[in-house]
Amino acid sequence: MKRLCVFCGSNAGARPEYANAARDMAASLAARNIGLVYGGGRVGLMGILADEMLRLGGNVAGVIPRMLSDREVGHVGLSELHVVETMHERKAKMADLADGFIALPGGLGTLEEIFEIWTWAQLGSHRKPCGFLDVGGFYEPLFEFLDRAVTERFIAPRFRAIAIVDADPERLLDRFEEYEPPDVARWLDHAKT
Repeated sequence: MKRLCVFCGSNAGARPEYANAARDMAASLAARNIGLVYGGGRVGLMGILADEMLRLGGNVAGVIPRMLSDREVGHVGLSELHVVETMHERKAKMADLADGFIALPGGLGTLEEIFEIWTWAQLGSHRKPCGFLDVGGFYEPLFEFLDRAVTERFIAPRFRAIAIVDADPERLLDRFEEYEPPDVARWLDHAKT
């Protein structure tokens, strides 16, 4: 893995654990010489993550839509900054640049981004790992809901299993390195019959 995309909040959240987790993730990536791809912002967890990566000498690529860059929320000190026209272009560019995807705590944008990437994996559009850093149980209620969706047969267990969830960034990255992509094409072919 050369670069990982991290989705996270444009706010720092209510608890200091969230900012600490962003710094810990940056330290884990930098120690493994893995570059960061992220949303290009200078605020919230995004800014904390990028600043810590840069402080540690890591490579940071930001991808930001022009409308956000024009509002002066774009980070100006990155290794690379890609300014795109739309949110759709942003997600596609981030996906192209990254070898895997991690969601730290965040709001609607973070959830939308990781769920789209996860859906792309389910459909076989990519074979890259998708994960969640579950800081202080932040994502536990979400996965309780998703497990209920499995029970109610809206999500197949094999697709639910695509997401790697861990509370420790080092363990999460270890699991990413061991990741074996599922044979989605076989599952999709079987669903046709």
